[in-house]
Amino acid sequence: MQTLVQSRKYPSYDDDLALWTDAQIRLLLGRRFSELDIKNLIAELDGINKRELRTLKNRLRVLVMHLLKCQFQPEHPKNRWRATLIEQRERLTLLLEDSPSLRAALPEYVHQIYPAAVRMAAAETGLPASAFPADNPYSVAQILDQDFMP
Repeated sequence: MQTLVQSRKYPSYDDDLALWTDAQIRLLLGRRFSELDIKNLIAELDGINKRELRTLKNRLRVLVMHLLKCQFQPEHPKNRWRATLIEQRERLTLLLEDSPSLRAALPEYVHQIYPAAVRMAAAETGLPASAFPADNPYSVAQILDQDFMP
């Protein structure tokens, strides 16, 4: 019944996400909790968490791939990758400032993304995947350190 009442009074989640979001914010600010679209609020909040985690892992993967390229493609100057390393580290720092609880899981996430980082580094360098270490050679501190270059 809540969905039917809400759909007449407020913008529908399915019709206009921006208007729906604004309406939900106004309802929260007005402490009108019984009028909230709880089902879709939960889905959106869950989606935010998933997007943050996906973004974190993507940035880690790109960063580790570039660290591997720096270390295992010596014929290319390391400075070529420096801007990408700085950018990814800065964005990771911002993400971790917004969600500091993700920091504790960084070792696990680095472990998860490492095989993809190796595949990407192999594809971009032309080196076989076997040219790279089987396990991640970098500590989380090194990965995040703006001054670290392998």
